[in-house]
Amino acid sequence: MQIVRTHFKRYLLAGLLLWTPLSITVWVITWAFDVLDSVLPVALRSEVLFGVHIPGFGVLVVLLLILLTGFLAANLIGQKLVEIWEGVMNRIPLFRSIYSSVKQVSDTILSPNGQAFRQAVLVQYPRQGSWTIGFLTGTPSSDVAAHLPADCVSVYVPTTPNPTSGFFLMMPRADVVELSIGVDAALKYVVSMGTVPPMSSRPKS
Repeated sequence: MQIVRTHFKRYLLAGLLLWTPLSITVWVITWAFDVLDSVLPVALRSEVLFGVHIPGFGVLVVLLLILLTGFLAANLIGQKLVEIWEGVMNRIPLFRSIYSSVKQVSDTILSPNGQAFRQAVLVQYPRQGSWTIGFLTGTPSSDVAAHLPADCVSVYVPTTPNPTSGFFLMMPRADVVELSIGVDAALKYVVSMGTVPPMSSRPKS
């Protein structure tokens, strides 16, 4: 009987390890497709255009819309229109505070010339002798840097298993250890609580 229970537990865990990530992945993708399909105007939905529901049609439309607006915003006329649009957004009470904050974060993270989340590092946190993984997000602003030791950097330390929340730290560059692993590998390591060690490495630039 003990042997049967041992094998049952072993096979059950093996099945869960196989199906759990697959099921969650399918669920997340399906949820994302449904959300994007629901935000489309009725006139642009596949049921109206083609008479049949096409899964993922909303994703395609949103992607094309992003590419089109990106193309328009990249030229001089588009940049002027963006400036006008942002001027309007910044005049709306309450909305402007949220919009400007989100825009600053998105500009910092998504800008190809930015330095946010371009380097995984090791820092001692929350106390000396206790190490965790963080990500360089830049350097402190001049007003803040005037009150800090020379040559400090800004570091974001994500929480586990949800890296979207975390702690913002400013510390001397000498206390930060740069890692040779990529940001994606470091994030996987954080999310998995250390159970998925980073296998790939990249040379230091």
